[in-house]
Amino acid sequence: MTTTAASAGLFLCDTCFQLNRADGLRRPACARCGSHLHARKPGSLTRTWAYLIAAAVLYIPANALPVLNSGSLFETQTDTILSGVFYLWRTGSWFLSIIVFTASIVIPAAKLMSLAFLLVSAQARSTWKPQQRAWIFRATHYIGRWSMVDIFVGATLVALVQLQPFASVVPGPGAVFFAAVVIFTMLATNSFDPRLTWDPLDARHG
Repeated sequence: MTTTAASAGLFLCDTCFQLNRADGLRRPACARCGSHLHARKPGSLTRTWAYLIAAAVLYIPANALPVLNSGSLFETQTDTILSGVFYLWRTGSWFLSIIVFTASIVIPAAKLMSLAFLLVSAQARSTWKPQQRAWIFRATHYIGRWSMVDIFVGATLVALVQLQPFASVVPGPGAVFFAAVVIFTMLATNSFDPRLTWDPLDARHG
């Protein structure tokens, strides 16, 4: 039989990460910072679903709308994320093209699918391979910070091109939607309580 921290009366403070003993307390509070203690994040599934749905909706205009608008004396050009990937590939910048494609298209889509899978599994109280699901959550949480590579590349191009006469590069509306997708997926990841993955297993052993 598995003994969990919650069953032993130990609660981790979400504010200062102090481990507290809360046996028999009606409204347990952290001994260090006074924050209310909860065995699990309140409303974790509801808030995570809300952030995830918002990210999924914004993912469409983030890829359909241009992220960069460039111009010179002779021509103007607008690029979406995918057209920028193709342009980098055609001009011989294969490594940069792969980085932008992976960070800006593959990773956000993978995060959306991974979080949806974790949410459905938690709501169904599934006991299927909890270690693998815990690994998926840790990987999703870790790679989230690399999803802004495309925005960083665009910002660098804007800064470099503006130094040249008769040329300009300005961010397009797709960049705003893409940044929103990254923010909402990070909020969804932080809202999900990974301990929900193990709760059905503990109940089965109990």
